[in-house]
Amino acid sequence: MVVQKDLKIVVVEQDRERAIDIIDGLNDAGWRDVTVIAETSALARTLNDLEPDLVLIDLANPSRDVLENLSEVSGANQRPVAMFVDRSDDDMTRAAVSAGLSAYVVDGLKKDRIKPVLETAIARFQMVSQMRSELNAAKLALTERKTIDRAKGLLMQAKGINEEEAYGLLRKTAMDQGRKVINVAEALVTASDLLR
Repeated sequence: MVVQKDLKIVVVEQDRERAIDIIDGLNDAGWRDVTVIAETSALARTLNDLEPDLVLIDLANPSRDVLENLSEVSGANQRPVAMFVDRSDDDMTRAAVSAGLSAYVVDGLKKDRIKPVLETAIARFQMVSQMRSELNAAKLALTERKTIDRAKGLLMQAKGINEEEAYGLLRKTAMDQGRKVINVAEALVTASDLLR
């Protein structure tokens, strides 16, 4: 897998020595655009200002609340977020997964593990993003299909025509008006609701 080396990475680490080790590990892996944030109180605003491509969080022993808060403010749905913790339990692991972290690594952060973990986090984030996009597209298609079916039903009832003729009428109207079939169907359904 080829991973971009020009990624903007933010490291959330309060301990200066550990931050230096992380930066060294990232630099060894070829990543140079690294910003360290030691204070997490304004993390969401800081990340919004920096707009990183990836966030790496190193926590010795997080509570469930801290884990969920950090994953939420770090934008785990917008970018890969990798969290390294020294200790965890089943509840923490489940919370990390449900929070959308791309990687949740127990047993702390080790310099030689940074590159493979971040590459995996990036790949997982891309896969989940694609699945999310496909799910949203499928939901939209289903919603549109239901609207078109409802519009066809309205036309069939009002004009005494069959389903094929109703769809043909929707399609012809859309072509004549330079619109999409779904737009014509939505307008028809809205007008019908208004006339009730």
